[in-house]
Amino acid sequence: MDKEIDQMDDRQIIAAFNAHYRQRGLDPAKFPVLSKRYTTEELEERLSFYKEYIDIILFFVNKFLSTIQGTPILVTVTDQWGYLLECYGEPMFLEAIAELGITKGVRYNEETGTGSVPLCLRFKRPFQTLGEDHFFEALHGMACYSAPFHREDGAVLGTLSLMTGVDSAHPHLLTLLCTMVDSVEREMLLRRNNAHLHTLNQVLLEANYQGVVVTDAAGRIIDMNDQYLRMLRLDGGDKHLYLGTPVLEHRLVSPYFERVLARQEECIGVELQDTRMDSDSYYMLDVLPVFDMGGCLCRIIGTLRDITEMKRTEEVLRNTEKLVFAGQLAVGIAHEIRNPLTTVKGLIQLAGPTSGLRHYDLIMSELDRMNLIVGEFLILGKPQEIRFREDWCMTILQEVLSLIEIEAAKNNVRIRCTCIREEKISCDRNQIKQVFLNILKNAIQALPGGGRIDIVLEADGGYQRIRFMDNGIGMPEEVLERIGEPFHTTKLEGYGLGMMIVKKIIASHRGILNITSEPGKGTTVEMGLPIG
Repeated sequence: MDKEIDQMDDRQIIAAFNAHYRQRGLDPAKFPVLSKRYTTEELEERLSFYKEYIDIILFFVNKFLSTIQGTPILVTVTDQWGYLLECYGEPMFLEAIAELGITKGVRYNEETGTGSVPLCLRFKRPFQTLGEDHFFEALHGMACYSAPFHREDGAVLGTLSLMTGVDSAHPHLLTLLCTMVDSVEREMLLRRNNAHLHTLNQVLLEANYQGVVVTDAAGRIIDMNDQYLRMLRLDGGDKHLYLGTPVLEHRLVSPYFERVLARQEECIGVELQDTRMDSDSYYMLDVLPVFDMGGCLCRIIGTLRDITEMKRTEEVLRNTEKLVFAGQLAVGIAHEIRNPLTTVKGLIQLAGPTSGLRHYDLIMSELDRMNLIVGEFLILGKPQEIRFREDWCMTILQEVLSLIEIEAAKNNVRIRCTCIREEKISCDRNQIKQVFLNILKNAIQALPGGGRIDIVLEADGGYQRIRFMDNGIGMPEEVLERIGEPFHTTKLEGYGLGMMIVKKIIASHRGILNITSEPGKGTTVEMGLPIG
C-alpha cells in the first residue's frame, strides 16, 4: 500500500487514509482518547531542545497574528514525532481542542485520524486537510495546514501548523505558512552562522596570546585586536585609528602581506625580530589568504605570536651546551696538566725548605692552589667541595697582590689599595683568591698602555664590599651584557671563562656582583661577600 500511496496526489492520499480507518472499524463520530503523550519532564526536555526554534517561530507568528486580528486562527508546533510542543492563537480554539484532549505534550498520530500533521510528517512535505477531509467528525469544522521545518542537514525537525474554521479556509494560507517556515529556517541558519562567526572572533580577535589583524582583498585593515596593537607598538592604542588603512604601512609585517596580496599564497611560521626597543622582541607570523565561494580572495588574516621567551630559552640552552663542552674539555686538560704539576711539586719538596730556595712557602702554597684549580679546571670539571671558614679579605687580597705585582709593574700599572672598613667573611680562601686574581688580570689587560687600578674595601649592608676600578679602555654595552658567558671574549688569546668562573664563585658564596663600564673611561667591578 505504501508504494501505491506514494504515487497518489493529495486528494487520493486523504481518501485512502479515511478508507483505511473505516476498514479498521473506527467510528468517525467518536473522537478517541489520546493516550500517547510526554511526561512533564520529557516535555520540558523537548521544549529546552527546541527553544531557539520556538523563539524564532513565536516572533514570526506574532507578526502574522497581528495582521489578521479578528480572524480565529490557532498556530501549533510539533517535534519530528508529532508531539505537540506549543499552541498560540485564539483562546476559543485552544479551549475547543483541549476538550478533545489535544494539549501540550500529546502526540498527533493514527489515533487522531486523517490530519495535516500526521500526513506532513509521513510525506515530509506541506499538507492541508479541510473540513470533511478529517476522518473524525469533531474536526469537520476545521481547516488545518501543516509544513515541516528542517535542520541544516535537511532532516525534518518538526512541523508548524495553522488551524482555522472551515469557513475561513483559503488556498493562500498554505503558501503563507510555507513562506513563514522558510523565514524561520533562514533566521535559524543566520543565527547559527553568526554564532559560528562570534566563536571565530573569540578564538582569533579576543585571544590574548596572539595578535590578529584582518584585511580586505586590497590589504586595507578591517579589524584587529589589542594584542596586535601592543606587539607592533602602534601609537594611540585605539584600533579604530587604523581601520581602513593599508596593512603595508606596518613595516614589520608588510613584506609578508605584500607577498600574499601578489601571489595569494600563505606565509607560515615566519620569524620576525623587532629591534625598536631597548631589548629585542621576537614574533612568529602567519599570513593566510581567505577565499570566497567563487575562489576569489576576500580576506587576509595575519596572526602574531610572541616567541621572545622561547628565543631566550634557546639561548640559555646554547650556553648550557657550551658549559657541557667546557666541562668535557676541562677534564681532558686537567689530566694533561696534573702530571707535570705533580712532578714540579715533588722536586721542590725534595729540595726542602732548607735548600735556600727563596719564597719556598709561598711557592708551595701556590702549587697547592694550582693543584686545586687544575683538579676542577676552573670549576668547569667535576666540582670540588667548598670549604668555608672565617677569613679577612685584606689578607687574601695582599697574597694575590704579591703574586701579580711583577706583571703589573711590567705593564706600567699602579695598584693602590684602600681599606675603609674590614669585617671577617665566611669563604673558601682559594676560590676567593681565584676571583681576585681573575679580576686583577682583566684590569691589567684593559690597560695596554699603562694606568692605575684602585681597590677599595668597605663594609655595608651586611656585606664586605670590594671595589676594583681601572681607568682602562672600558667595554661597550653589548659586550657588558654578555660578560660571563662561556667562550664569549674580546681577547685574542682568551676563552671567555674567567668572568664566568668569578660569577659562579660569587654565587656559591651567596654574594653579589655588579660590573659597570664605559668605553674610554674604564671599568668598575664591585662585589659583596656576606659578613661572618
